[in-house]
Amino acid sequence: MSFYTSLSGLKGAQTDLSTISNNVANAGSVGFKRSRAIFGDLFAAAPTQSTKTVAGQGVRLNGITQQFAQGTLESTGKTLDLAIAGEGFFAVRGQPPAEELSFTRNGAFGINSDREVIDTLGSIVQLLPVDVNGVVTSTAIGDMTGFVLPEFDPADPAAVLANISINTAGLVTATYANGNTENLGSIAMSSFTNVEGLRPIGDAHWQATGESGDPQINSAGAGPMGELRSGMLERANVDLTEELVSLIGAQRNFQANAQAIETANTLTQTIINLQV
Repeated sequence: MSFYTSLSGLKGAQTDLSTISNNVANAGSVGFKRSRAIFGDLFAAAPTQSTKTVAGQGVRLNGITQQFAQGTLESTGKTLDLAIAGEGFFAVRGQPPAEELSFTRNGAFGINSDREVIDTLGSIVQLLPVDVNGVVTSTAIGDMTGFVLPEFDPADPAAVLANISINTAGLVTATYANGNTENLGSIAMSSFTNVEGLRPIGDAHWQATGESGDPQINSAGAGPMGELRSGMLERANVDLTEELVSLIGAQRNFQANAQAIETANTLTQTIINLQV
């Protein structure tokens, strides 16, 4: 039995090592959230058996959860680089035909050949509709539209786009060469009842699940969404010092379980070699 108990400990320590290694490897990834392995003990006994004479049977992995603590904000000076100072997520939609809705903390946005503002996966950043005063008129998912940069002023085709600005509330304003301005929309943000229930899909992107609950869409500054910081990016929330200390602990756990297996093997070999 001790073989299997220590084997479960080896597997647990290996999972812990893999989780910590992934955190360290992504210390430089934009918007990355560190993970933590959660373990629980295994115990089994018959209904009529006294539990005072039964030892545990090892350890099991209860789950790997992501820690959504705020990462450090780093200035880049690029208008379309956006960071969230709060708990919200950017809502982005994939390219046709799938057009899947996902959520990200990675605000390193760029522009494709169709003048769509996209993230690192090529998904299109979503905007909420606003009125002429910049007030959001709808927060329904169906009313969100893709963020597309205009080429010229709709009222004056001779005036090309001169500048784009995004304020802390996520309002996107276009300024044209003739001095006219236009509110294009507000960056669509989302929050969740249980963020740990989100399903990670890579590159600091997540999808909603039954555990996370449905996305609650709104503009920046509303409730827990947080404010936007244009010209900044959120770094990974990985503390390398803490991860390296955890790595040493996981390594020691692995060695201890390996030693327990070696000890059990030695005892078994001794019993086999006993001569009557």
